[in-house]
Amino acid sequence: MTGTQTTPITDQPEHRYVLTLGCPDRLGIVARISSFLTEVGGWITEAAYHSDADTGWFFTRQAIRTDSVPYTADELRERFATEVADWLGPETEWKLTDSRDTKSIVLLVSKETHCLIDLLGRAHRGELPATISAVIGNHAELEDLATRFGIPFHHVPFARDRRSEAFAELARVVDGFDPDAVVLARFMQILPPKLCEAWAGRAINIHHSFLPSFVGARPYHQAFARGVKLIGATCHYVTADLDAGPIIEQDVIRVDHSDSVADMVRQGRDIETLVLARGLRWHLEDRILVHGRRTVIFN
Repeated sequence: MTGTQTTPITDQPEHRYVLTLGCPDRLGIVARISSFLTEVGGWITEAAYHSDADTGWFFTRQAIRTDSVPYTADELRERFATEVADWLGPETEWKLTDSRDTKSIVLLVSKETHCLIDLLGRAHRGELPATISAVIGNHAELEDLATRFGIPFHHVPFARDRRSEAFAELARVVDGFDPDAVVLARFMQILPPKLCEAWAGRAINIHHSFLPSFVGARPYHQAFARGVKLIGATCHYVTADLDAGPIIEQDVIRVDHSDSVADMVRQGRDIETLVLARGLRWHLEDRILVHGRRTVIFN
């Protein structure tokens, strides 16, 4: 079993071109895109639209069978750029991806195991449309978990007096894989603004949803002392504003007076793994469009 050649247990979906687009809203956008796809012979298998009245922006995601289009992805991009995107105007943000192109994930970890174990298992079962290229830890404790699945593990220690050097090494290792997603799977280090910018739209974090309450260490102990009734998790893109990036997914479960701190920690881990897995999958499937501090998610 290797990290780059894991055999999925589930069947793979048919190949698709996926077009995502956001632009200032105007009359005729849907007609223009639909006409273009008809002209190139595109067989649409998914189509989703959202017009945001507050921002005046239009968003869409289109999935097209690749076998219906007599063009490569690059050729289709070139045609779309000149025949549609130019007409929509310079503010238009769009991309076209080919599901046949294998995507790459790098996982950043510290000592917590639950998110790492969950994502390694999902990747091995073929539930993530990507390959986990590497696991990088600021501690060495989780190396055995990664190597069990044949995933390369890189230890980058973070000494207090060498943090800048550690982040430089972390960036060197991550960028060497050019990943489509950099997942902070309970990585207990705050990324500096330079890395937040370099990995914008690719770095994904997971944390409990008590914030802004119960800040700091032992949040579940703080929440238990206050008698909270809901436990949740938030998956979001990483920005220089700590834990304030565009939100991808959230979920909650109820707790009550009979739950101990240990019960709450266990349930919190459960919800973190589910929320992170959902958010990462949507990212890999190009279902997320970011506009400012908000996200539009076609799932």
